[in-house]
Amino acid sequence: MKELKGAFVLIAAMLFSYFNKMLIPVLILMLCMILDYFSGMTAAWIFGELNSGIGKRGAIKKVCYMLLVVVAGVVDWLLHNGLQAAGITYNQSYLFGMMVAVWLILNELISILENCARIGVPIPKFLKPVVEKLKIVVEQKGNQDDDSYKSSLSV
Repeated sequence: MKELKGAFVLIAAMLFSYFNKMLIPVLILMLCMILDYFSGMTAAWIFGELNSGIGKRGAIKKVCYMLLVVVAGVVDWLLHNGLQAAGITYNQSYLFGMMVAVWLILNELISILENCARIGVPIPKFLKPVVEKLKIVVEQKGNQDDDSYKSSLSV
């Protein structure tokens, strides 16, 4: 077990070193994932729906969220280095990684709000629509950037 922990710490340290600009968004995402998991488990416990299988699936889903961020960061790296090698100036770094991290953070925030409302915590009526609107803006920005990459690559 010690070896597994050591390997995890080593891999995490390498990833954080490599994706240094992503450190804050990734830490915020991790915090939001923990809060979402806790609020979801609390709601399930309150309503007598606590199930270890569902809890395990939720934990695996959170790990896969982190994999998405890593994949998006690798895509950023590939674009940056590939385009640079082709002689094309590309000044964006970690754009996809950042957008994926922010999009996942917003998903987690929506889920936390839903869990809190389910538990009976009063939620300001403006809060969920604001977070949902931010998520839509991030999605639209991603679509615009995708279109601009396609047009810049056809030069």
